Amino acid sequence: MLHTASLLHDDVIDASPLRRGAPSAPSKFGSKLSVLGGNFILGRASTALARLGDAEVTQLIASVISNLVEGEILQMRDKTYLKTASLMAKGARSAVVLGGCEEGEVWKDIAYAYGRNVGIAFQLIDDILDYESTSTPGSADLTLGKPGGADLQLGLATGPALYAWEEFPEMGELIGRKFEGPGDVEMARSLVHRSSGVHRTKLLAKEFAEKAKEVLDELPESVAKRGLVALTERVVGRRS
Repeated sequence: MLHTASLLHDDVIDASPLRRGAPSAPSKFGSKLSVLGGNFILGRASTALARLGDAEVTQLIASVISNLVEGEILQMRDKTYLKTASLMAKGARSAVVLGGCEEGEVWKDIAYAYGRNVGIAFQLIDDILDYESTSTPGSADLTLGKPGGADLQLGLATGPALYAWEEFPEMGELIGRKFEGPGDVEMARSLVHRSSGVHRTKLLAKEFAEKAKEVLDELPESVAKRGLVALTERVVGRRS
């Protein structure tokens, strides 16, 4: 529910016409209803949280909501991984707490570390997909389910662009003016594709995925553990 609410707010802030290949809520219902819808879902999530009656979980999820807002504010200026990593890390820890983990046991820390690493890997892959889109910047990519070049359109320099900067100094000027000059977005995409930026970002995502799987080594063998390993591999292998 928290994730859905954040997506509704994201699409309003980013002015995204698509969400997973379908019209986004703002494009179909308008920004006002989308914001109200996101707020309504947050309210329902808070009600469900209160019914759990667990103080630690309440604190964890309340901090997730705070991190979602903080991450959105920060992302207006710079790309941040606060939202995704917080949601997955604290969500995983909350699940373990509700599963009956006792105070002082290591399982909560394992769950948190796993969620954080998977969350960062997920976001890095998301950054790559923005450059692997076959559509022109700002237009719809039906495979990806959102407009191509969305981060550049928002003035955000993500992993591929930052790595490209190391190989092409001229990228620094584009980043400095947040890709707002005529032809900046197209030039930035070209520099990224000519560089090893996408490849290096993919390697970084795999590093975080491997860290997540290493954390799982402390868990006993089980169907659940194998499922988490499979989930981690799916995160770095996704195409949309």
